[in-house]
Amino acid sequence: MSAPSSADVRPALRVAVLGCGVVGTEVVRLLTTQADDLASRVGAPLELVGVAVRDVDAPRDPVVDRALLTTDAEGLVAKADVVVELMGGLEPAKGLLLRAIEHGASVVTANKALLAQDGPVLYAAADAAGVDLYFEAAVAGAIPIVRPVRESLAGDHVRRVLGIVNGTTNYVLDKMATEGLDLEQAVKEAQSLGYAEADPTADVEGYDAAAKAAILASLAFHTRVSIDDVDREGITSLTADDVAWAERTGYVLKLLAIAERGESRADDGTVTAGVQVRVHPALVPAAHPLAGVRGAFNAVFVEADAAGELMFYGRGAGGQPTASAVLGDVVSVARHRVLGGRGPVESSYAALPVLPAAAARTRYQMRLEVADRPGVLAQVAAVLAGREVSIESVRQTPKGDGKVVTDLAMLVITTHTATEHALRSTVEALEALDVVRRVVSVLRVEGA
Repeated sequence: MSAPSSADVRPALRVAVLGCGVVGTEVVRLLTTQADDLASRVGAPLELVGVAVRDVDAPRDPVVDRALLTTDAEGLVAKADVVVELMGGLEPAKGLLLRAIEHGASVVTANKALLAQDGPVLYAAADAAGVDLYFEAAVAGAIPIVRPVRESLAGDHVRRVLGIVNGTTNYVLDKMATEGLDLEQAVKEAQSLGYAEADPTADVEGYDAAAKAAILASLAFHTRVSIDDVDREGITSLTADDVAWAERTGYVLKLLAIAERGESRADDGTVTAGVQVRVHPALVPAAHPLAGVRGAFNAVFVEADAAGELMFYGRGAGGQPTASAVLGDVVSVARHRVLGGRGPVESSYAALPVLPAAAARTRYQMRLEVADRPGVLAQVAAVLAGREVSIESVRQTPKGDGKVVTDLAMLVITTHTATEHALRSTVEALEALDVVRRVVSVLRVEGA
C-alpha cells in the first residue's frame, strides 16, 4: 500500500463562498468536481463549508448543494480559513471581508469596485492580520494580469499599461465596426447574449473599466490610485459614423484603460512627475495588437523598461473564465496556509501624484464639417498652430452622395502629440470660426 499524501494527513481548509451568481456557481462547481486535484495542489483538502446568498429558495444550478446555502454571511466567514467574495458592490462585501480578515481568514475577491474604492483599507487590515488578499479575477477575468504586474514585473520599471478591460464595450464596438450597427442595436445584442446587464451603464459609461484601471495603476506604479482619480469617458457618444471613419483612416475604435507615467507643467514652469490614469474611446492603429481583439475578449498591453512590450489576451468575463482566476487565487492562498509564508502585500512606497486629465499627452483625430471653399484649411491650420498643436495629416472629402452637390466638406485632421488642455482650447477656437459649421468628433489616438 502506498504512503498517504500530505493532502491525506493534513486537516482540511474550510472555504466559504459569498455570493452564488454566475461566477459563484462556477466556483462551487470547480471546488466540488476538482476536489482531489485541488487537494493535491494545495497540500490539504479544501472543504466548502457554506455559500452565502440572499435567498436560499431561489432557483440554483444542481451543482450547488442546497444544504450549504445560508443567509448568515457573518456567521459563515467566522468559521472559514479562506473566504471567497463574489457578491459585488461595496457593502456588505467590505464589512464581511474585514470581518473575515479579523478572524484570520485569507481572502480572495473579484470585487473590482470595492478594491478601486477601498483597497487600501483591505490591504492594511490583511497586512495587520498577516493574511493574504488576492484579487486576480477583479481586473480581466481569466487573463493573468494582476500577478504578472504585482510579482513578475516587481523588479522592472513599468512605463505604461494600455488595455481593453471591458468585454461588453469591446463586443459593442466590434459589432458596430463589422456589421454597421448603431450603438443601441449593438448594446441590445450584447444584452441578448448575456454580455451586458439589463442596465448597461457601468459598462458603456466606463465605470467598470475605470475601476480596473485604478487597480492596475496602483500595482504598476506602486501608488494608491482610486476610481475617483480616473478620468472617465464612456462610449455613449459614439456613432456608427465614428466607427466607419475610423476604418477609413486606418484605425479601430476601442474603449481603452490607460495608466502611464507622465509629467505636468505648471504656469511657473515647475514640472511634476506622476501618473495619469484615464478611460476613454480611442483610435488604435489597425496594425496594433489591440486592434485585433474582437468580440467580448480582453487584452492588456504593458510597456516596461527591461521586459519591453508584453500583451496578455483572453476571455475577460463570464462564469467559467472568472472562476478559473478565482480558483487560482484560492490555491495560492491555501498553499500559504498549509506551507507557511504569505503572498505580496500592498506596495505604495512610490506615492506618486495622480496628474490632472489636462496634463495627458496624446495624439488626436478631429472631424470638422467646414465650408468647401479656398482658404478654409489655412484658417483651421492657423488655429492649431496658435495653440501649439501640430498637424500630422489632413484629409478633406466633399459632403454629399455624388448626385447632390453641397457647399460643405468633411475635414479630418490627425495631430501630433499634444496636451489635453491644448486640444480643448483648440476645439473651442475652431467652433468659433465662421468656416467651421461644426466639430463632428474629437477622438484620441493611442498605441501609435
